[in-house]
Amino acid sequence: MQVSTTHTRVLLSCGALAALLYMGTDISASLLYPGYSYQSQAVSELFAIGAPTRLWTATLLSISSILVFAFSLGIWGFAGSRRLLRALALAFAGSAVIGLLIWTAFPMHMRGVERSFTDTMHLALASNPFVLLSLGLAISAIPGRFRLYSLGTAAAMLTFAIPAFSYAKAVDLNLPTPWLGATERLSQYIYALWQLALAIVLRRQVQSSKDQETAT
Repeated sequence: MQVSTTHTRVLLSCGALAALLYMGTDISASLLYPGYSYQSQAVSELFAIGAPTRLWTATLLSISSILVFAFSLGIWGFAGSRRLLRALALAFAGSAVIGLLIWTAFPMHMRGVERSFTDTMHLALASNPFVLLSLGLAISAIPGRFRLYSLGTAAAMLTFAIPAFSYAKAVDLNLPTPWLGATERLSQYIYALWQLALAIVLRRQVQSSKDQETAT
């Protein structure tokens, strides 16, 4: 039981590491890309086909997605027979797979370049339904203050995600997108911080369960 608990806690820690790596990759890549606008350009443009930061960004974001998948295994290991937590684990696994497809198989083209099938798939996958699903499942599965935090996260994330997605046509037409980067990042960072908090909460629950078993 001790080994299993240790492994579960390590896997759950991957959720926090994935969130930190995602944000760190975005910030570092935006600094490495000459002329890139953190406020008006999308995260996707950092790993777009032809972008100078494509290799750096796609590699690190792929590692982040692998860590998210490890996180899902940790949730599954902790869930036991609890169906909502198992569903939460599957939601994170699905999100990890979609992320890997976006970073590697279906990146967008740089602005001004003719669009192709990969751009269409990129936009479709970027709407990742598993993000909202994971929030909804966590709201149902984890009571107390974290439930309130998850509700607030969902509301705040959508507040910024909706205007960010409204710029999709402007990107295709190579038109100005003055607040695309800012709104998209606020939405994604809010979710990343929630994921980090979720990893901490679940790790504490694992430790608490272990302590209770030891006491008995």
